Amino acid sequence: MQIDKLRGEQLDQLFDAILSLQTREECYRFFDDIATMSEIHSIAQRLQVAKMLIGGHTYSVIEKETKASTATISRVRRCINFGNDGYKMVLDRILAEDMESDD
Repeated sequence: MQIDKLRGEQLDQLFDAILSLQTREECYRFFDDIATMSEIHSIAQRLQVAKMLIGGHTYSVIEKETKASTATISRVRRCINFGNDGYKMVLDRILAEDMESDD
């Protein structure tokens, strides 16, 4: 994993902080303080790109709907194909939660 290069106390503390958040409102408050609007937008955009790639959408549709560059779409595609299944893991969980709330 690429992130292993950053592994350590500071990153552990960041992840522990994120894991301590309990509501969407707490996430909004924390991320508003810790990241720029551009950083938050980029992360949210990448997740949407991943969702659409996994859903079988074409680059042109993804580019049009998300305003992501083809470079960003390609990077997310590489992560989906050769990464650590992080996108798939969270998207599967979100889908499962959505299905539970529909019951």
